Amino acid sequence: MYIGSTGPTGLHHLIKELVDNSIDEITAGFGSVVEIILHADGSATVSDQGRGIPVGRHASGVSALQVVMTTLHAGGKFDGRASSGYKTAGGLHGVGASIVNALSEWIHVQVRQNGKVHQQKYARGIPLTKVEVVGVSEKTGTTTTFMPDSEVFETIYFSHDVLAERLREFAFLNRGIKIVFKDERRTEDGKERETRVFQYAGGISSFVQYHNQNKEVLHKDPIYIEGIRDDVTVEIALQFNTGYSENLFSYANNVRTPEGGFHESGFKSAFTRTFNAYARSYDLLKNTKITLSGEDIREGMTAVISVKVPEPQFEGQTKQKLGNTEVEGIVQALVNEKLKAYLEENPNIAKKVIQKSIQAAQARDAARRAREVIRRKGILDSASMPGKLADCSERDPALCEAFLVEGDSAGGTAKQGRDRRFQAILPLKGKGINVAKARLDKILKNDQIIDIVTMLGTGIGQEDFTLEKLRYNKVIIMADADVDGAHIRTLLLTFFFRQMPQLVLEGHLYIAQPPLYQIRKGRRARYLQNDEQMNDYLLEASMESAKLTNSRITRYKGLAEMNADQLKDTTMNRESRILLQVKMEDAVEADRMFTLLMGDDVDPRRVFIEKYGSQVNLDLYGA
Repeated sequence: MYIGSTGPTGLHHLIKELVDNSIDEITAGFGSVVEIILHADGSATVSDQGRGIPVGRHASGVSALQVVMTTLHAGGKFDGRASSGYKTAGGLHGVGASIVNALSEWIHVQVRQNGKVHQQKYARGIPLTKVEVVGVSEKTGTTTTFMPDSEVFETIYFSHDVLAERLREFAFLNRGIKIVFKDERRTEDGKERETRVFQYAGGISSFVQYHNQNKEVLHKDPIYIEGIRDDVTVEIALQFNTGYSENLFSYANNVRTPEGGFHESGFKSAFTRTFNAYARSYDLLKNTKITLSGEDIREGMTAVISVKVPEPQFEGQTKQKLGNTEVEGIVQALVNEKLKAYLEENPNIAKKVIQKSIQAAQARDAARRAREVIRRKGILDSASMPGKLADCSERDPALCEAFLVEGDSAGGTAKQGRDRRFQAILPLKGKGINVAKARLDKILKNDQIIDIVTMLGTGIGQEDFTLEKLRYNKVIIMADADVDGAHIRTLLLTFFFRQMPQLVLEGHLYIAQPPLYQIRKGRRARYLQNDEQMNDYLLEASMESAKLTNSRITRYKGLAEMNADQLKDTTMNRESRILLQVKMEDAVEADRMFTLLMGDDVDPRRVFIEKYGSQVNLDLYGA
């Protein structure tokens, strides 16, 4: 119950708990570097330069280290002693080390303290040794190495990207702290990984700028608000860009709060009130009949809210939402005071934001009217499915899958090759709309988008999207294995990422993998997915020249070049196909990449293509 699940989320929570403890030590003024290592054998190490877990005899008669490692709520930072040195902490109720111990096949803890290195070993939470002195050291700190228990977790493989995102957050949220991340495991193609170092002198202002990479911003420097009231520390950084998405990230004691809480609600209410008051006082809403909502003003805003609370109250053991009611008023007061002063001192920026907010309000009204027209015509009604949709007969969404197929011709072939019981086919004509450059009112006028939304049944946008209404468990993008197909996939991925992120987060989005080559010898056919497999085949065949005799090398330029049986066998049959599940392990990096590839700024995209273009196999056969 303390880590949330036995899946990947719970697994990564183990490292997070140990890093929380190390960050708490640094925040209290002890040390400045945390090192995380993923070892080739699957174990992980977290090491810091803090004071080290106490190793002296505890009142219970055993070492304090053993008490901390085996007893819930034994952490010194929660016992109320002034000597503990913690005013705020991210670790939850002192359970971190003991929970990691209990859920590990084995764990080794080394404490550097008073010139000595102390060590104790455990197996599934049970001490294997007493606390022993195993060396000398002039340094201080704690090093914990553990192997997750495969009998507890569904997987014990740590994701490099998931950890990188969390460690990067830690570094942004704690200005100046240095976090070193080493992954000793090789990449899938056998390469060694470089050590990554996260350290940001600008703190959360740098975090906001990182989010806004490759985006056109309305003002160069983020707006920064900070203050301490009633022992609650508040930091807020925000910056506006010309885009249409709102990106708000909130944290409490270095813990991400994706469900928000009173720190977030306090910010939003004060933010909306302050901007509206400024607009009214300077008559910036004249000649309009518009009332600016918080959603209007926050369009294009990237913001990070970080609060440090002495006694945080998180709703749920996995810390999804901050429940301290007193934080709301503290944040409101600071935002009212300091944001008002900023707007008064920077009228040009204030007017740019207000003008953009007015445009957002007008677009919101246009989107509302478009929805009303769509609803009135019954376009998004499940009873009015797209004319090109070949639906499946099964009505249990858990058993159904939908293919979004590039082109009418390939769509026709897919309809012939599908299993009509549970596979639905929607042919897509053209490349569709780049939603990264459009507001919802314009998106709702695109026929391709309307067809997709109608077929899925979920609705679209923050107000209407409901994942529970999804009609298919798997939504599969099936496009040609060439440059145009890649572009279409990217457009569709951008749409789902921007307008239906829950679909991606819950694991419903997939990419089909049609083969690029067919090798036929006599009546036997072999399919190869890419040029790499083709090169391997040719190398193998060159060793035995007889293999090439009477063989034929077909290169598919599109899905439509395959007949129905070939498309079924290679790409659609559940027993033989290859599907790639689209995951969002690093949401920040995903946002940055979609902005780079699909945004307005050309120069970063040109640099990216120049750097990585040589790694792409361009299809020039049909040029």
